[in-house]
Amino acid sequence: MRVLVRADPQRSIALATETHVLIFRHSSSSTESRTGSSTSVAEHGAPKCIVEFLPWEKADMEDYRSLSSLKAFGTLGLVTLAGDVFLCVVNSASRVATVRPGEDVQRIGSVEFHCLNRSDYDHLLNDQINPFPTDGLDADGYDHGHKESLLEHPCMALKKLLSGGTFYYSADFDLTKRVQDRPAETSSVAIDSLDGGFLWNTYMIQPLVDFRSRLSDGERRALDASRILTSAIRGFALSVTIPAASSPARIAKTGQPSSMTLISRLSCRRAGTRFNSRGIDDDGNVANFVETETIFNTDYICFSYVQCRGSVPLFWEQASGLPGQQKVTITRSFEATQPAFDEHFMNLSKAYGDVHVVNLLSKEKPAETELTRQYDQHIRRYVQPANDGGSHERREIRSINYDFHAETRGPHGYEAASGIKHNIQDSTSSFEYYLSEETQEQARVEPNGRRATLRGPQEVLKQNGIFRTNCLDCLDRTNLVQTIISQIALDTFLRQHEDRAPTSDFWARHGILWADCGDALSKIYAGTGALKSSFTRHGKMSLAGAVADLRKSAQRLYINNFEDKGRQNTIDMLLGRLMGQMPVHLYDPINDHVTAELERRQTEFTEPKCITIWVGTFNLNGKTSGMHDDLSSWLCPEVGEKLQLPEIVAVAFQEIVELNAQQIVQTDLHRRHQWDDAVRETLNKKTSQLGSEDYVLLRGGQLVGASLSVFVRVSALPFIKNVEGSIKKTGLSGMAGNKGAVAIRMDYADTSLCLVTAHLAAGFANYEERNQDYRTISTGLRFQRNRTIEDHKSIIWFGDFNYRIGLGNERVRQLIDARDLGTLYENDQLNLQMVNGRTFPYYSEKTPTFMPTYKYNLNSDLYDTSEKGRIPAWCDRILTRGDNLRQLYYEASPLRFSDHRPVWGLFDCNVNVVNEADKERISSELYAKRRIAVGKNTAIVRDGASDDESINGYDSLEPGLPPASSDKRKWWLDGGMPARSTVNVPSDAHAPNPNRPANPFTPSSEPDWVKIDKPSAPPSRNASRQISAQSSSGTLNRPTTASRTFSPPSNSHPDPPAQPPRPVAALDGTSSPPSQQTHLKTTLRKPAPPQKPQKPNVLRSNSSASTASTSSTRAVAPPPPAPRRGGITTAPVAAADFPPPPRRVTGLGDRALAPAPAPTKQKGGEHANGHGEMPPGLPPRRQTGLMDQDEEDEVKGWEALRPT
Repeated sequence: MRVLVRADPQRSIALATETHVLIFRHSSSSTESRTGSSTSVAEHGAPKCIVEFLPWEKADMEDYRSLSSLKAFGTLGLVTLAGDVFLCVVNSASRVATVRPGEDVQRIGSVEFHCLNRSDYDHLLNDQINPFPTDGLDADGYDHGHKESLLEHPCMALKKLLSGGTFYYSADFDLTKRVQDRPAETSSVAIDSLDGGFLWNTYMIQPLVDFRSRLSDGERRALDASRILTSAIRGFALSVTIPAASSPARIAKTGQPSSMTLISRLSCRRAGTRFNSRGIDDDGNVANFVETETIFNTDYICFSYVQCRGSVPLFWEQASGLPGQQKVTITRSFEATQPAFDEHFMNLSKAYGDVHVVNLLSKEKPAETELTRQYDQHIRRYVQPANDGGSHERREIRSINYDFHAETRGPHGYEAASGIKHNIQDSTSSFEYYLSEETQEQARVEPNGRRATLRGPQEVLKQNGIFRTNCLDCLDRTNLVQTIISQIALDTFLRQHEDRAPTSDFWARHGILWADCGDALSKIYAGTGALKSSFTRHGKMSLAGAVADLRKSAQRLYINNFEDKGRQNTIDMLLGRLMGQMPVHLYDPINDHVTAELERRQTEFTEPKCITIWVGTFNLNGKTSGMHDDLSSWLCPEVGEKLQLPEIVAVAFQEIVELNAQQIVQTDLHRRHQWDDAVRETLNKKTSQLGSEDYVLLRGGQLVGASLSVFVRVSALPFIKNVEGSIKKTGLSGMAGNKGAVAIRMDYADTSLCLVTAHLAAGFANYEERNQDYRTISTGLRFQRNRTIEDHKSIIWFGDFNYRIGLGNERVRQLIDARDLGTLYENDQLNLQMVNGRTFPYYSEKTPTFMPTYKYNLNSDLYDTSEKGRIPAWCDRILTRGDNLRQLYYEASPLRFSDHRPVWGLFDCNVNVVNEADKERISSELYAKRRIAVGKNTAIVRDGASDDESINGYDSLEPGLPPASSDKRKWWLDGGMPARSTVNVPSDAHAPNPNRPANPFTPSSEPDWVKIDKPSAPPSRNASRQISAQSSSGTLNRPTTASRTFSPPSNSHPDPPAQPPRPVAALDGTSSPPSQQTHLKTTLRKPAPPQKPQKPNVLRSNSSASTASTSSTRAVAPPPPAPRRGGITTAPVAAADFPPPPRRVTGLGDRALAPAPAPTKQKGGEHANGHGEMPPGLPPRRQTGLMDQDEEDEVKGWEALRPT
């Protein structure tokens, strides 16, 4: 892999392999100033880069040159610092571990940071690569003018951190997961499935993970195979070789050595240095949390055992300083700490199963004693809800307080710490370990009889519990005790397999691994190697080891007080936790569009397919006598010709072994292997008769007495992927496996399928406990990526659910004799609980047409005739969930060697099969079309003309919608004009709802339109006058509709002739005839105050034309005066000969504007209202607009008219 750069026309950086190239180009639009629009994004928005992944032959790499002389091993991602975008590239790595053949772990030696938008830092990288530059030397070898660079690389602190030898990655497998949680057959690393808790470059790699998710399936596989994207953990990884002479658990004497590997994964959730990161946070993450896995691999088995360590899960701090000044402070109360404490242990239970706490704090030091006291108190409170019935899932924690210093103070020293074995032996046995075996199987793969050997690892056991060890720092004491626990687990595994006892050389190599691990973790957290590592490494404490511990303690004192603050800041920068840090936004203008179009056109390249699934469940009651009987009546029933060879056969057994105390603690796998062979033989006997290919075992799982094995036809294997298994205990409050569930999930073509067998709580009256078992399994059983049972499209539960019939024994037997299955089913506990929604919600069951399957006399068709006289019941059931499942058969089989009858069901399952050829054809067409549309605006710019914003929007998602907006282009402002929209009003009585939010995308319960009651049409002007006259004559007693008239100006000049009324503008912009013009109601204004001579009126018209003054001698209209400023009116002008203009009435909303009536002139020089009566006069105008107090009271209630 090489790092290439092109400077012109725009800077681009490429990571090139032999087959593909990943190109980055910084988008200039992300750094331009965004002003002038209130809708623009924030000034400091996320930087944008255009990225493109394509085959080498399709890329124009002519102008690219090498940016670095070192080989690249992949990229850790992108980071932004001081406005610049940097690409982090691993340029040095070495292999340090091999977990299994083909699974190598690399340690990062050094990294480089290449700037995408500037070339200023390129020479700094060159200086770092060449420590002895000669550019500044003259012919005599003297250095003239060579100075230190004034520009420091912004990523220097990150470079030192990542190049410190504490980061590891693997291009072969998912290093963030333990062996148990990842399938061995995975050929590449799907970076989107990594465990974010241990992925230290999550912040940097996430933009590339999002980019990968938008690629097509083929491009995604090519990107994974290119190994460009790198996932890094922090911690420790190392493998040591075990010579064949020292290696136990080998099957063949080939002389090939075995290997032992130790991997420690440090969590990044609460990462930090010793005194800067203590205790727990509100999300349940603790400081210095490390998952450590011991792996032992031989020529046919793989053993794995996992432990964890972490700070005391309380809110506490410790000040740095000299010894004696490092005071511990608990910062939160008990009640405020409990939620975070619960969250921490619930997360542990989900990930690992049962938890056993090993607390190594001292009982003599006051600070550690107080931590221990509160720790124990929180543990008691945590398990209390289960006893009170307030929790849906039982909570069990075992704990032990082991004062390490007190126990190792005697003459035996640290060797006395091995006495902890007696306190944890029970948990070590019950937690078990992970074990897989290499198996091979001969199968007929074609109808013509051609056979092939199918080889692969088969899971035998799974670890279902974990030890959580802690001291104050979780370093020295913790590492020594974890070494002892790892040794116990390995010794237990080897003794159970009856292998030869391990040699001293074997345990010495084991001790060296743990000593190196302790030193590495201590350097990360405290700055120095671990104390007591001499004992861990050699098995005894020497004088040199004691002196080394003193030296390390002094170094810790200096580092913790003077260097940890800077180290903490760099860690936060790497994890993206600093203020203002934003991830880079990556945009692929072509593939993003193609992916969206393929999703929309999915029906064009997928076709439905119907497969057949057979499931069966059988409680064996611990019997093996029927193993060699004819099982074909159960496994190969007589059905239709097309249904005789289902694609998937799932066989579940309960009580496959006798449930005694020894079996409950340890699982016997030999019995399941025997039954698997019997089932396979029966199935393949049927295929031989029909001339078809064989069935092969896809995967099996076992939890003490419950087992599940899935067989598939060879022809179905190409359609099956992502096969996983999981178990969940429910016996003895979740601590024992006599009750529980085994589940296997897979993807068949494009459909997810989950098969679950369960053995629930027994007892006639314990139906609530069975309901609880279902809830525990449904929520607690987890697959990879935290996937639950309910996350699948098709789900089938089958097993011994132990629900009974709620009738008396005699009544049930009478109904059985009468074959009245309907009445029995109406009283069935499972049926009643499902109807009431208490268990198995959204599941369905085909009504049983067979007799109850429990409890029979052995080898008889008679129900239980013993003294206990068990009530017959349908204990063995099959339930389904999924709209693509159709049950065809639901029957029982007449096998009599157990006290149960086996039950089976046959299903049709509709799946979607992708036609890869059609999908690739459509994808190529879309790619070519989009390439033409995008043109030059990609990561490969062939000239200087590039408008990044022109490609940032997709095509319209739906016909009639505009394309998506960008920072520069907004569809609602196209052409420089706001967008216009035509809205259809429901009716004339509706108006827009003013209570709706202005943003149309804001969720609101308010309707778009509201119905309003419009006022009735007001009377015309003439009608108003008549009403006014009638009111004056007493014929009408409602003064509210009286007409308003104005008195003429008080002067001695003859009055001008009357003017016709001015037309009024209606709402629609047209003029209304005088007959339709309305007058203001007199109730809207107070009566005019009494006249006072020589005091002009302060009222003014809101029209642009001024109202005439009383002191004017001119009869013509004056020009409009200047606007009033500061409340001062202009000098009086001559009276006008025209009627006053209309004024707008405040408070009427959208009502029509009504003009004031024109003054009329009657004979005799008197103004009348039509009946000879004088209207009330207005007060004379004042010479100034200023008012004193008494004048304000006189015109109170009047409203000044202002110019429009």
